[in-house]
Amino acid sequence: MERAAVFDVDGTLVDTNHIHVVTWWEAFRQAGHRVPTHAIHRAVGLGSTDLVAHLLGDDRDKDRDAELSAAHKALYGQYFDRLPALRDAGRLLRQLDGRGWTVVLATSAGGAELSALLRAIDADDAIRGTASADDVDAGKPAPEPVEHALELAGVPAERAVFVGDTVWDMEAGTRAGVRCVGLLCGGVPRADLTQAGAQAIYDDPAHLLSSLASSPFG
Repeated sequence: MERAAVFDVDGTLVDTNHIHVVTWWEAFRQAGHRVPTHAIHRAVGLGSTDLVAHLLGDDRDKDRDAELSAAHKALYGQYFDRLPALRDAGRLLRQLDGRGWTVVLATSAGGAELSALLRAIDADDAIRGTASADDVDAGKPAPEPVEHALELAGVPAERAVFVGDTVWDMEAGTRAGVRCVGLLCGGVPRADLTQAGAQAIYDDPAHLLSSLASSPFG
């Protein structure tokens, strides 16, 4: 039977979380908001609209949400040609593909940003599909991105493993009914990932790759 390996991208396969923190901080600063970087870091992994709402609250001027998102996108876009893949990210995806897992991505990124992330990973030959922000109505922690990834893979939830680096990833995967693996390379504490539903935790893609036999992919 088919099995699906579903991966988040930012902070899981590509080392972008802190770039997002800095560019969101600057976007907020330009708009007159003082948002501490630690709060932004905890919100990374949410889609742009949800991130702004999470950090500024319901009493914000919602008419400026699009402006904030556009500012972040422009600032972050300056890094597109040098986004760094995390160690062994591409090798991990190819190894799983070679072992018969259908590799699908589930990410809040879309458009040019997603293209830049895929270039960084450099493993298109192993990736069978991508559930992006362009494909769903609700982003993580809603289960829709993971559920759409499962649809692309043609695999039921009980035969899938979802790998991510944030509590939003773990919550989305848990709500979608899949086993969740957490990676620490996004900067989220182990205890938080476990509490949010991670059944196993590894340092980064390289650590997971070296531990495949004893992991949920074994």
